[in-house]
Amino acid sequence: MSGDELLKVLSALGNPHRMRIIAALAAERNYVSRLAREIGMSRPLLHMHLQRLEAAGLVVGSLELSPDGKAMKFFEVAPFMYELTPRTVAEAAGTLTVADPRGKKEDAR
Repeated sequence: MSGDELLKVLSALGNPHRMRIIAALAAERNYVSRLAREIGMSRPLLHMHLQRLEAAGLVVGSLELSPDGKAMKFFEVAPFMYELTPRTVAEAAGTLTVADPRGKKEDAR
């Protein structure tokens, strides 16, 4: 895993709301409205957190039609397992990229 990917995962998991979302989805796949009610969060805020989790590859969303024809967005936890050791962090750190003042990415090494 690259340093940038590791930072994206750790950043996504570094929020208590997103940790609760992962916990709820680990129990069962769910659609946005019901998940928002279950965890006591507004749908717009939940969408923002789900987007971060999805961008990090921790959850997967899919659109489905209900029997009455309404589009419903379901989310489930993507299978993941990360080993976080000093060595894996050091290896990932060697691949980090940073933006230079002109907005270009360059190697952090």
